[in-house]
Amino acid sequence: MPSGKALLEALRVLRDHEEAAQRGWVLFGALRPDHHKAVEAAAGHGLVELADPVMRAELSAHQGRPVVWAARLTGHGQDVLLYAEASPTPEHRPDGPAAGERLVELRRPQMDALRVYVHLGARLHLPPAEGLAERVRTARQLGNRWVLHLDEEQIESVAYALYLRSLGGSVADANRFARQYGVAFRPNRSTGSAQPTRLP
Repeated sequence: MPSGKALLEALRVLRDHEEAAQRGWVLFGALRPDHHKAVEAAAGHGLVELADPVMRAELSAHQGRPVVWAARLTGHGQDVLLYAEASPTPEHRPDGPAAGERLVELRRPQMDALRVYVHLGARLHLPPAEGLAERVRTARQLGNRWVLHLDEEQIESVAYALYLRSLGGSVADANRFARQYGVAFRPNRSTGSAQPTRLP
């Protein structure tokens, strides 16, 4: 099986040729040898369909010449491409926090609470900070921690997510986050609402 990168490249090339093909089948000779080899390997994993003798005969009649090989993506192959293209690209992630950002590590319960908060999004009175949903989507897991690079506004959103969770469950995760990153949501009696509080 070719590497993941080579496989995805071959599937993309096959898809591009399919879109231009008259009957949706890519014929022998349309692909480079390395792509052809990767497509053959992908067929063994159900990502590509290779034309059987009956289909090759139909294609030969349509083309007016013998067709010895033809391929097209299966539904699974299409799903692999859609998923890959919707997923974050690891090589584009910065190695460390950018200017104005901090490295934030969350335990699984904290990350679960943050995912719920991001999922609720605009339905909340205090929605997630801009860009937080993408940061959650591209977070890396290292052992039992999730690693994110967040700016101060996004860190306040995490504190709010943990504050919301603490009112219906354990306060331990919110308290731990407050100790580590110096921000917590606390009720303000003068305004009647919770506000971010910077801790010493």
